[in-house]
Amino acid sequence: MTPAATVAAGRGRRHAAAALTVVLLVAGCGSAPSPSASPTASPPPFATVSPAPSPDASATPIPPGDLAALYARIEDEVIAERGLPAKARIVPTILSEAELRARMEEQFGKDNPPDEVAIAQGTLQGLGLLPAGASLADLYIELLASQVAGYYDPETKQLYVVSRSGTIGATEKVTVAHELTHALQDQSFGLAGIDVDAVGQGDRSLARLALVEGDATLLMTKWLTKHLGAAELGELLKVDPEAQALLDGMPAILRETLLFPYQQGLVFVNGLWMSGGWEAVDRAYGRLPASTEQVLHPDKYAAGEEPVTVALDAAALAKALGAGWVATPEDTLGEFQLSVWLRENGVPALDAQAAAAGWGGDRLVYLRGPDGAYGIVLATAWDTAADTAEFRAAATRAAGRLPGAARVVVGSSSGASGRPGDILVLAASDAARLGALADAVAAAGP
Repeated sequence: MTPAATVAAGRGRRHAAAALTVVLLVAGCGSAPSPSASPTASPPPFATVSPAPSPDASATPIPPGDLAALYARIEDEVIAERGLPAKARIVPTILSEAELRARMEEQFGKDNPPDEVAIAQGTLQGLGLLPAGASLADLYIELLASQVAGYYDPETKQLYVVSRSGTIGATEKVTVAHELTHALQDQSFGLAGIDVDAVGQGDRSLARLALVEGDATLLMTKWLTKHLGAAELGELLKVDPEAQALLDGMPAILRETLLFPYQQGLVFVNGLWMSGGWEAVDRAYGRLPASTEQVLHPDKYAAGEEPVTVALDAAALAKALGAGWVATPEDTLGEFQLSVWLRENGVPALDAQAAAAGWGGDRLVYLRGPDGAYGIVLATAWDTAADTAEFRAAATRAAGRLPGAARVVVGSSSGASGRPGDILVLAASDAARLGALADAVAAAGP
């Protein structure tokens, strides 16, 4: 992250800016914007994620006239730095934390029918990524209400900033800069067309969101190094310990998927910027990243390495399982979420990362049966035979930690579904259902 902060003058200022970027992104390890059919959750596009800052006792209210001038000044500075034209000026709307929570709850209910939430929750629990009895909806809303500092709505063209202190301090100014970048992106590239919430394309959506958020985060970092003083930089470093503790206590799949577009997106976009400035970043909107693999490995993005198509016939699997079984929409986990799955199920972090790094493609389906029974099929493809063997070993270890029954099998052209040599992870609510699922997979054919 340090290269993104080098525009500031002076060694101490650069180090402070790098640290502030970490704080603003809730530094640590670690799409669809809502759970829906995908077992992931991210903020409403297009948001600024930040732990709630500790209240600044020295902050004072800003008169409305001065506030309008402040917004206009930040917008001019963002336009000058980012180099994108403003086709329409936007005045931020300030929300209290209570107003943000109410909006999150309303939007969640609007966008996520209960049955879709139940599918996502069941998938996460079956994969060992969400504790039994946990409410995905409650966790998701709590996560966003405590961590989102602002967001831009491309449908209404409105920009919202959360002020937990009731004043406009350093955190709010940085959030305005971040969200104004989204407004400029929308006016130049059309954020709605980037499609960061496509059903069944969770990995691709997360990768595309990483470009958008990485762009805004890089701009935000450059802006704060130029335009905030020492006192304001110090204010940003003060993090509410309760908000941080809440984030740390969230299931890793929710926490890290929330952070990925900001943290890894910053690294990805900074690499583009270093290779050709903002013009190189602009060109990426004409060739969007296709997977989190491309974001994690920019050389694969540069080479145009596309994900392998992995086919699953969910309807055939449900039919083979018998009466009462229903297929739910398929999705793709991708390299990033596969590494989280492995790590959260007993594979050491570095080994999990290495085992997921040879990812070629995958497809996941959650099957619901009678009396709470379930089955999960994760079909994966890998770049090389060595990558296949490495993932098979790691997945076998992880499968042994899943809450139900699970096994790892090798695909073949005359048996288990999938291309010859592909690895399938099968999980079910119990051993009997696992056996039936394995038979169904074999019966479904390649």
